[in-house]
Amino acid sequence: MQIRQSTADDAPAIHAVHTAAFRVHNPNVTGEMPEAKLVTELTADGDLLPALSLVALQDGEVIGHACASPGRLGDDPNSAIGFGPLGVHPDHQRSGAGSALVHATIGAANALGYGLIILLGDPGYYSRFGFALADTLGITPPVPEWAPHFQALRLAAYDPANRGAFRYAAAFDRL
Repeated sequence: MQIRQSTADDAPAIHAVHTAAFRVHNPNVTGEMPEAKLVTELTADGDLLPALSLVALQDGEVIGHACASPGRLGDDPNSAIGFGPLGVHPDHQRSGAGSALVHATIGAANALGYGLIILLGDPGYYSRFGFALADTLGITPPVPEWAPHFQALRLAAYDPANRGAFRYAAAFDRL
């Protein structure tokens, strides 16, 4: 397996991965899967951070994708990023591709000087990477009901003064 930064040519494969990955868990959703649409809209808005849009390849084929977009934590527009979606094609789930994408994203975000990665996801999955409930760091989600799944990971540039309400990129509001 190889992890690399995505390119514009990967867009159809990325869309297909997110569609297949999330359709398995949401078979009753008709039309475009929200996660696939989100990646398309983040890209169109210019909010998909290129250095943090990563694909997992198996035999040259895109089997997974993870991305991040700018977020705003309180009054600071630069300290935190929103992670996701993370998707792995169902034929390749439980192969380590998702974990590899998360680790690569964490390493890249750390190297780029971000202080926090924020996400909405399963604490049972993301806690193994060091994510904790965001409210333990004084960070609140845009939707209060998300709190049990709203998580944060402190990176090297973390400043404990960065607290408050987190806002994702505008595309998240259009879901």
